[in-house]
Amino acid sequence: MKLHEYFANTNGRGVLATADSNGRVDAAIYSKPHMQDDGTLAFVMRNHLTHKNTLVNPNATYLFMEDGPHYHGVRLFLKKLREDDDPELIATMTRRHLSPAEDQAKGPKYVVYFQVEKILPLIGAGDPGVTL
Repeated sequence: MKLHEYFANTNGRGVLATADSNGRVDAAIYSKPHMQDDGTLAFVMRNHLTHKNTLVNPNATYLFMEDGPHYHGVRLFLKKLREDDDPELIATMTRRHLSPAEDQAKGPKYVVYFQVEKILPLIGAGDPGVTL
């Protein structure tokens, strides 16, 4: 199954892990990524620790655990390509809807794009059943 199909048809929860320039790791809950036509992934981020880490260390891992009684999912090893702060683009990708005042109070947002470097299953190192 292709990664874009997997995310379109699978429910679950995700964790995005990043590290700063000294290797101190952070992990944060993130929604499913926005799949781009070229195979890259995009996440909408506020200017919090995860975003700040991507400014100094382009490497990240996204762990996605499927809903259900067993441990199924994927681990995506990522490398940041670029980011964008275009408000119109961000509006098209924002899934959580706040009032304009609430949204502005939370600070700026960015779309951060990543290249998928490797895909592994949630557990182990076998075939994840998912490809780009």
